[in-house]
Amino acid sequence: MKYPLEEGVLLIQGNLSFLLIGKANEQFSLCIETSTEEFCQGVMPGDVIVVSAPEGGAVEPALMLMDLVRTWHVPLLVLPRNHPGSRRISRVVSVAKEVQTSCSITRGTHPEQHLVCSSDELAGIAIRGVSGGLELSGMPDGLTLRTIRYRIIVDRA
Repeated sequence: MKYPLEEGVLLIQGNLSFLLIGKANEQFSLCIETSTEEFCQGVMPGDVIVVSAPEGGAVEPALMLMDLVRTWHVPLLVLPRNHPGSRRISRVVSVAKEVQTSCSITRGTHPEQHLVCSSDELAGIAIRGVSGGLELSGMPDGLTLRTIRYRIIVDRA
């Protein structure tokens, strides 16, 4: 399924959780920090940025997280497996050309950006940036999709 997305972000909502999906507007280097190393990956215009909220909640913090990555290129932090803080992370982010949702990974502990932790109801969705929008596959029934248009005024001077 192709979803047009010229501006803003796409909100995919289930009954208890949501995904917020945007596209990178510019090329940048995204640093990923683990407990033992730092590595950086190239992000290209059109790559997808996926914020997952496996337990739902307010959308506004997810919008802020999207903007921190998309506009300000804030590094992503990855916790070690079995870290006690993992259960308190309410929103996680992945950035890649294509991102797959999975409910079988522990949130905040997966440095590979092609996967993002999701709830059961949103698991198995593949999201890819394409010209003029997004390509979505593996979409379960009963989800709500809507575009959120927002604009954060940025003065980088």
